Amino acid sequence: MERKRLVVSYSNVTPEVLEAIRKKYPLGYTNHVMKVKTKGDDFFFAITVDTEEASYLVKVPVKIDTKGINDDDNLEDINDEKESEEAFPENEPSTEAED
Repeated sequence: MERKRLVVSYSNVTPEVLEAIRKKYPLGYTNHVMKVKTKGDDFFFAITVDTEEASYLVKVPVKIDTKGINDDDNLEDINDEKESEEAFPENEPSTEAED
């Protein structure tokens, strides 16, 4: 008999599936998350795990760090810093004799 193939949200997994996840990913599943495309431009992130009864595609929450991406304010701050650095003359070695 072939195993069932199921898609389930991480928040709705059974204790048996949760234990299977812990065994398969003892150090965490962060590096094993895949992007699954659905109809149109929709998608979700998931991991895979198998039990004796079924193969699961478990939807997992993913937090994407968007800080700094397309942030014009940050670019302006960086440019301001470069301009202020250019306003200071280069440090040149002192020509005075030290006693």
